[in-house]
Amino acid sequence: MANADCIVIQGSNMAECHPVGFQWVMEAKARGAKVIHVDPRFTRTSALADTYVPVRSGTDIVLMGALINHVMTNELHFHDYVVNYTNAASIVSEDFEDTEELDGLFSGFDDDTRSYDTTSWQYQGHAAGGDADEETDEDRESEEGQQLGAGGAALDHHQVERDETLQHPRCVWQVVKRHYARYTPQMVEEVCGVPQDVFAELADAWTSNSGRERTTALVYSVGWTQRSTGAQYIRAGAILQLLLGNMGRPGGGILALRGHASIQGSTDIPTLYNLLPGYLPMPHAEKHGDLATYVHEIRGDRQKGFWGNADAYTVSLLKAYWGEHATAENDFAFDFLPRIDGDHGTYSQVMDMIEGGKIFGYFILGQNPAVGSANGRAQRLGMANLDWVVVRDLVLIESATFWKDSPEIETGEIVPEECRTEVFFMPAATHVEKEGTFTQTQRMLQWREKAVDSPGDCTSELWFFYHLGRRMREKLAGSDDPRDRPLLDLTWDYPVHGEEQEPDAETVLKEINGFDVATGAPVDGYLDLRADGSTASGCWIYSGVYKDGVNQAARRKPGREQDEYAHEWGWAWPLDRRVLYNRASADPDGRPWSERKALVWWDEEQGRWTGKDVPDFQATKHPSFRAGPDAVGPDALDGVDPFVMQADGKGWLYAPKGLVDGPLPTHYEPAESPFRSALYTQQQNPSRQVLTHRVNTLNPSPPEGGSGVFPYVWMTARLTEHHTAGGMSRFLPYLSELQPALFVEVSPELAAERGLTHLDWAHVVTSRAVVEARVLVTDRLTPLRVQGRTVHQVWLPYHWGSSGLTTGDVVNDLPSLTLDPNVHIQECKAGTCDVLPGRRPRGEAMLDLLDAYRLRAHVTRTTGTVARTAEALGEEGRSREEQSRQGQTHIARDAPGADRDDVVSAEHPVAGPGRGDGPVTGQDGPSDERQEH
Repeated sequence: MANADCIVIQGSNMAECHPVGFQWVMEAKARGAKVIHVDPRFTRTSALADTYVPVRSGTDIVLMGALINHVMTNELHFHDYVVNYTNAASIVSEDFEDTEELDGLFSGFDDDTRSYDTTSWQYQGHAAGGDADEETDEDRESEEGQQLGAGGAALDHHQVERDETLQHPRCVWQVVKRHYARYTPQMVEEVCGVPQDVFAELADAWTSNSGRERTTALVYSVGWTQRSTGAQYIRAGAILQLLLGNMGRPGGGILALRGHASIQGSTDIPTLYNLLPGYLPMPHAEKHGDLATYVHEIRGDRQKGFWGNADAYTVSLLKAYWGEHATAENDFAFDFLPRIDGDHGTYSQVMDMIEGGKIFGYFILGQNPAVGSANGRAQRLGMANLDWVVVRDLVLIESATFWKDSPEIETGEIVPEECRTEVFFMPAATHVEKEGTFTQTQRMLQWREKAVDSPGDCTSELWFFYHLGRRMREKLAGSDDPRDRPLLDLTWDYPVHGEEQEPDAETVLKEINGFDVATGAPVDGYLDLRADGSTASGCWIYSGVYKDGVNQAARRKPGREQDEYAHEWGWAWPLDRRVLYNRASADPDGRPWSERKALVWWDEEQGRWTGKDVPDFQATKHPSFRAGPDAVGPDALDGVDPFVMQADGKGWLYAPKGLVDGPLPTHYEPAESPFRSALYTQQQNPSRQVLTHRVNTLNPSPPEGGSGVFPYVWMTARLTEHHTAGGMSRFLPYLSELQPALFVEVSPELAAERGLTHLDWAHVVTSRAVVEARVLVTDRLTPLRVQGRTVHQVWLPYHWGSSGLTTGDVVNDLPSLTLDPNVHIQECKAGTCDVLPGRRPRGEAMLDLLDAYRLRAHVTRTTGTVARTAEALGEEGRSREEQSRQGQTHIARDAPGADRDDVVSAEHPVAGPGRGDGPVTGQDGPSDERQEH
């Protein structure tokens, strides 16, 4: 990042939430780089940026689309890069229809399954590579979109028709250009609230600092990802960066900021249910009957790139898990792996907890879902319906004490004496009390030494799980039940040391790195892994971290003694590459696009790639090499195919496969919005995942009746002084003193409109929760002009709960569980609300307030879940009851008696008769009685 000529930060308050990484932004700025911050709220990042662009939350795809349109229309793209290194020249099927033709839908949408048949999205002549609607619905349920995130979908690369003049009407270039033609500066002003002159400044800075001689970096974090279209936000950024030649080059790329020191590590060696280490997909119960079928789905028949070696990565992982018990004769113990058969994501599980009968116990490790997860009320009610919960943390967080101090105690929804959940609290060691690695944003592993011993019963995760597994194996010893074999046959013999019998973390790292089974010698990297069972590796992308028997992650040579790539500080996957896809930093002939930006290049004398970084390419493959028609895997990569993990070696401007909600990013309004879509009849992402449940209502959006009841937009984010759900900060005196109270930030204009007083109280209302906070009146939140009227956005930090030295309401009670269909991430960065002065009502009076709002807004458990907006507007649509049975509903223009009963009786089982019968006014504001609260 320090090598960038321009840095655009979107969806992130980097200075405040990622202060260590922001150092590199400041270094780049000191060298002359331009820094631009695009965000709904003026923050510490904005204060240090050269340009601040205020934007309406939830509209970034319009902004990015207009930038893409600006680049393509004015021919500002890096032409040679685009033609050679992207799929711009590939021809798309004549059956493909775009959102511009289908009023906000892509071809292949099925209303019943809320999913797409992707057959028409394929390249010309490759329709067989598509997924039928029943398969894509299954893909979404199994979270296949995220499983494919590391390298894209399997795709036959041979005989893809191309037009490198980019003139064919169905080549990707022309398809993308038509798609974004309506995304103009005028549209940005109308939808995003960004004035045209500010957009022009952003566009000029980005394009003038991109191309052969200059590069721009794009930085994002959860302000982009926590959306019902989050995966498409990132895709939009990738399209723009590819068009400008900013991928695989120094100072370019897309940087995903991580909010914790090892969040990257927890996706590499995952805590996600649908992935195995190294982004291998978790086998599916129905799709993957054996190892060969599983591997074939990953690498396909005639696919380019290093996913072609998926058999070596998978077999080496199985050997690491089950050692001598994984043999060719038993399919390398492939049947021992768990299987998924649907959506087992966090939020679906929470709904299962509430309903009961499926989940009976819950481990909570380094998380605090009672405070930190969306729809906190659903989290707490779910945990209250379990037999047991194990919490490992530093302090007694709210997820350990919800049964006695949650907000639902006050409302009577949880009764401590009747709550059957048994909580086991296991005190955890802090990061200075254990050894191991962190993997940070740059994919860099850094070894940390243990500084001090843990007090009392506090233990490391390694200790906890090793000894838990050891005791379970001891209890099952001698069992002849086949279901016990996967546990009993695990390689679970790690050396321990000290009085506490702590497992040796470096031994675990050696196993992750991988080794030759016969000799035990560590492998040098993933190129050494084999599919015949002769190698073992716990995570193929980490292979090389113990090269030559040396802990490469523990290297700490000072930066002043190295060049800017610092290869002797830590170790970055894969193979210590600091810039991914860096073959793209050189032209098709292997020469650097720019000497100023030289990174790797072809050395004719040596007959290999060389440079300042480890080349992300086959070391001896000549730039002029062209693969034969029968080549597959890495051998099929041409000398001009830099994107070595993609199925065709190219960067994808258009995604024929791999995303379940469209091959191109398109703008949809958030699931809750005060505005009608300005682009299409289709209001929201039609394939968004909606969890229809009595505790997860959705506020109405236009054209639904009642949308004016929630006229404002709420957003959440973090503070530097607190850490996520607060378990590591609210219990510390000095941090609690720095940020002593939950607050809601509002503009002076909104304060005047709603009668809010600086430092006094206010409460924010959605159809799910009421949250009170101190009022912070500030001009950091700019009222925006959108579609001819003013929209106010309010902001709250989400760190508070009922425990600690500073306490407050749970801000994450406000969001609904509406999810991105690719990755099941919740949309909690743009929702609608009302804001009232004073403290919120307590107990059942708070439930009365919620019921009154629901009735006025016609909110039921099925409001806002319709898939196809056009159908709901038509006279001849299916009835609301028919759609509701399929997880979809008709738009609620009225609130019949049955709906009213649904709202009043179903939302609060403890409610007495007649709830919600009090005075109710029209749609545009709360009743006088409710304002008294």
